[in-house]
Amino acid sequence: MATFALIHGGGGSAWDWHLVAPELSGRGHDPVAVNLPGEDDSAGWWEYADSVVQAVGDRDDVVVVAHSLGGFTAPLVCARIQVDLLVLVAAMIPSPGELFADWWANTGYEEGRYEDVFYHDVPPDLAAEARRRERDEAGKALEQPWPLEAWPETPTRYLLCRDDRMFPAAWARRHARERLGIEPDEMDGGHYVTLSRPRELAERLAAYAAERPRRRGL
Repeated sequence: MATFALIHGGGGSAWDWHLVAPELSGRGHDPVAVNLPGEDDSAGWWEYADSVVQAVGDRDDVVVVAHSLGGFTAPLVCARIQVDLLVLVAAMIPSPGELFADWWANTGYEEGRYEDVFYHDVPPDLAAEARRRERDEAGKALEQPWPLEAWPETPTRYLLCRDDRMFPAAWARRHARERLGIEPDEMDGGHYVTLSRPRELAERLAAYAAERPRRRGL
């Protein structure tokens, strides 16, 4: 069994994982979906990370999973607690000292021309509910340099979504290679794969957990 710390993206909430979490539970795992303090204008990157650490508590066998902007928070969690594996799902990969505002140009990101980059493959009723639940991302974290001096030593996997309109597959492949030196894994689905393909995503995450190296005595 693994403890899955599930980190949402910008403007999201723990609700983004509400379909994935029961799929993980049904496979014998312990999912912990976290609400980051994105609406708190006093919250910096370490406050984001500490909200995850507090939610995990004294659980062990931790796998941290981050979606989209959650990629800025997840490595900081690995610097706070023992983590067996870090999984980035259609996620942003920061560099030491990088500002959120600079990340876009630094990574060669080019905005597409799609009207709907988030929910195009999510069932309409579910997409409407997701839009209703969107939150403002007002934390001061977005104005702070990313605080780690290097990527943590935690084993890391990157899972891109082939139909992602926000972070297109070709760009995401390059992003993972350039920032982490790894070849990403791939699955079908758009950016909000947590809502469009929750069972398939849970299967991928459970497989990662089964294959993960165990870190003991650290």
